[in-house]
Amino acid sequence: MFGAEISITEYFTEQNIELFLERFRSLGPLPGIMLTFLKSFVPPLPTIVIVGANAAIYGLWLGFLYSWIGLVTGSLLTFWLIRKASDTRFIRRWAAKPKVRKAMSWAQRNGFSYVFLLSMLPIGPFVVINMAAGLTRMPTASFAAAVVLGKGVMVFCVSYIGTHLSDFVHQPVKFIGVALFIAASLWLNRRLQAYFTSMTAVTPEPADTMK
Repeated sequence: MFGAEISITEYFTEQNIELFLERFRSLGPLPGIMLTFLKSFVPPLPTIVIVGANAAIYGLWLGFLYSWIGLVTGSLLTFWLIRKASDTRFIRRWAAKPKVRKAMSWAQRNGFSYVFLLSMLPIGPFVVINMAAGLTRMPTASFAAAVVLGKGVMVFCVSYIGTHLSDFVHQPVKFIGVALFIAASLWLNRRLQAYFTSMTAVTPEPADTMK
């Protein structure tokens, strides 16, 4: 399992992704949308690298649009599928895992804020976020709005960096901004998890929402 994850991560480098996008550019936006869409189903795929490559190949605005469409549609489909399958034995067993139950508690208590804030981060447990929201039967409109807005902020920031990589080559000091952006995302992710955990200390058992 871990070996597969490492091989996927090693294959999906910025250079390989850009070569893939260039090779199938005749298909229009489909390659760029497909790669970000798959992120909702293949967690090891590197969001920052894919979004940055889309922006480098298609340009800032088209790259932003294609990445945003792929991530949003992937999140919505995951959310919808989990809502439909929430009563199956497999999903119930998966929902019983401690990490998933904690995520469900966050989603149940905070709803829109939980999805919106975590969707703004380029690094995080996106699949768990979408599934937890589906299991707690968060209103579809609320989930969609949170994902659309949160992913929009994140994708634009990463796309902007992707279209200015040449500037970073001539001005290496700008890499400090990239490093700070990633570091801040990781720090904020940890802070949000700690915050939501403390807020749900007295939250009822998530399993009750599935009855």
